[in-house]
Amino acid sequence: MTPDGFQQWLKHTMGLDAASIGPGVVERAVQRRMSASDRADLTAYWHLLRASQLEQQELIEAVVVPETWFFRDSQAFAALSHHYDPLWAAGHPGERLRALSLPCSSGEEPYTVVMALLDAGFPIDRLDVDAVDISERALSKARHGAYGNNSFRGRELGFRDRHFQLEDGAWRLPASIRSRVRFIQGNVLDIAFLPGEALYDAIFCRNLLIYFDAQTQVRTVEILRRLLRPQGLLFVGPSEASLMLAEGFVSAQFPMAFAFRKAPPKPGLDITAPAPRKTVAAIAAARPAPSPRALSAVPRPTAPVRPAPPPPQLAHAVDESLLDRAQALADNGRFTEAATACEAYLQTHSASARALYLSGLIHGALGRDSAAEDHFRKVLYLEPCHEEALMHLALLLETRGDAAGARVLRLRAQRCRSAAAGRQESQ
Repeated sequence: MTPDGFQQWLKHTMGLDAASIGPGVVERAVQRRMSASDRADLTAYWHLLRASQLEQQELIEAVVVPETWFFRDSQAFAALSHHYDPLWAAGHPGERLRALSLPCSSGEEPYTVVMALLDAGFPIDRLDVDAVDISERALSKARHGAYGNNSFRGRELGFRDRHFQLEDGAWRLPASIRSRVRFIQGNVLDIAFLPGEALYDAIFCRNLLIYFDAQTQVRTVEILRRLLRPQGLLFVGPSEASLMLAEGFVSAQFPMAFAFRKAPPKPGLDITAPAPRKTVAAIAAARPAPSPRALSAVPRPTAPVRPAPPPPQLAHAVDESLLDRAQALADNGRFTEAATACEAYLQTHSASARALYLSGLIHGALGRDSAAEDHFRKVLYLEPCHEEALMHLALLLETRGDAAGARVLRLRAQRCRSAAAGRQESQ
């Protein structure tokens, strides 16, 4: 038995493309499980793995590295609560809103779905959330509903005060929220995965497809298509947006939410026939015009990129207001003026990841892909693990046909996530 055999087993069992996380991750996981199970060589461990469902789960647990937090990529949850608001509930009397989180990891995402809708005034007694993950260890933590500080990131943490109680050093959700989520151990590649069709009004499947090879991606998208109701919303990760377009989905037109719908059938066409595949060039040619608010809520770093003496409070406020103005211009569709404001800031101040990232987004909205690429690369010079810049740059490379370069960037983003998770485990 060779290490390749374990990679093939993981691919067949859970669709994992070892290249997406680096073969070394699988090899280290196998070595850890060999040591834990007291197996001296690969062949002996292979026989144990094939004979024991418990050991199969243990190896999967050793490979899967969850990295999530509450309200991660908050635009998706803003889009969800905007679309499924109290008016939707009033207009659909007697109907229940059903959502799916896949994979749900340790529960932050499905619980965020509940909190976002609750804060928007949706009657959560009419909400059902199914949360599926292959990891029983992650599901056990999710069912408990208690979280450490690493699950709360960013500046906007008002939801924690509204919905959590501090108990024995951990933040715990009340039963009223935990009861809205049903946690299920499952594998999307199982033939009996969630039987039935058109079950869900909203599906969150973010940053799963990037771990699959092309064939498994297409197979998984078809499962998601089957599970999504005709007018439902499917949320994916930023690096998966081009795949959804290629597989016949259409943008739901929620800025920065990466939300998609099933494409409506065209008159006179056989609606049972699969949607035609689009090439990357066709996707680029059909790129929609940016929404006036496509650049809202750009993430801001919580600390300066480079250590420096703190400026006077007034000067700092003025500096921040310059970037705030550039973002406001972009939010209102005035992209040319926003680009000029960003460039003026960059010419008179030390480069910051926030300013460069905002400028990259603006140039991208203007169709200036070369300038956008240059700014995203500068972001990565300052912050090599800036996930949003990595993902946007990967999309730019993929659009121009550089699939290999895009894949390298996605691998880099995954390594950054894995490293961050490793640091978390060591704390």
